[in-house]
Amino acid sequence: MTTGQPRAPLFRERLTGRFAPEAAVASLPFLLGGALAALQGAAWLALPLAAFGVFGAAFFRNPARTLPDDPDAVLAPADGKVMEVGVCELADGRKALRIGIFLSVFDVHVNRAPVAGRVRGVVRSGSAYFAAFRPEAAARNVQLALELETASGARVGVVQISGWIARRIVCHAQVGEWLPRGVRYGLIRFGSRTDVLLPPEAEPRVARGARVRGGSDVIARLPGAAG
Repeated sequence: MTTGQPRAPLFRERLTGRFAPEAAVASLPFLLGGALAALQGAAWLALPLAAFGVFGAAFFRNPARTLPDDPDAVLAPADGKVMEVGVCELADGRKALRIGIFLSVFDVHVNRAPVAGRVRGVVRSGSAYFAAFRPEAAARNVQLALELETASGARVGVVQISGWIARRIVCHAQVGEWLPRGVRYGLIRFGSRTDVLLPPEAEPRVARGARVRGGSDVIARLPGAAG
């Protein structure tokens, strides 16, 4: 499989710190409130505020990951539990191998590109906020679908899907940009789901119930890849 970069603007990764920028908004008000409550001797209030602050920071943690050496591997786009592996029919009638990953509130919510590719489309859709582990969430929840085209011409979709608590999807990638494999391109706030849509001939390398880490674990191989 060809893995070189075609002529396209290179995506600039913004999520490079130990925490996503949203961590400050999610944690600092609680931590400051907890500190003020502690100064006033109100431990009953300081402790829960501090706990919420720590949780907010932990939710937006952004750990560095070591990518596998295999350039043909399809990487997990997110941390979480594999809840679906199987061929599905897309809205346009095409078939695809879908690998769905459920992210609990305790998982890292930064999303990574599963393959290297040029962004062909960024499409928002959906209107519901079902719990992300429910089957209907994949089709009806608020979501953002990123379509990538690899150097060999394979089409790969990665879909950020909101959940019952999640209300905001962040995607920094734009049409025409080239995303390196494993690059951090966005995130979803709180419980959610991330799906990868591959050619139906792709070979899955995970099963339902498996735990995966975004950018580190291999979830599939594209058709024609060696090994």
